[in-house]
Amino acid sequence: MPVEQLVPADPLELVPDLPRPRQRWTVARKATVVRAMRGGWVPIEELCELYNISPDEFLAWERDVDRYGTPGLRATRFQIYRDTDKERRR
Repeated sequence: MPVEQLVPADPLELVPDLPRPRQRWTVARKATVVRAMRGGWVPIEELCELYNISPDEFLAWERDVDRYGTPGLRATRFQIYRDTDKERRR
């Protein structure tokens, strides 16, 4: 497949709208930040500095998205997912 077909006509149309730094975290906002880093739009260091989160916290978001999808980012469901992981390891 030629490279020209892989590049979108307008590369900026793929850039996700990042949440403002002081906004309350929601599942959708966390997923947007993960998508922006994975898409290569913003480096992880810049995201961690901008949102005042640790790299470990960001990597945990990525892990949860990979394991459970976007609903895995819900803080209220953490206990359920953690218990599921313990059962899986046994």
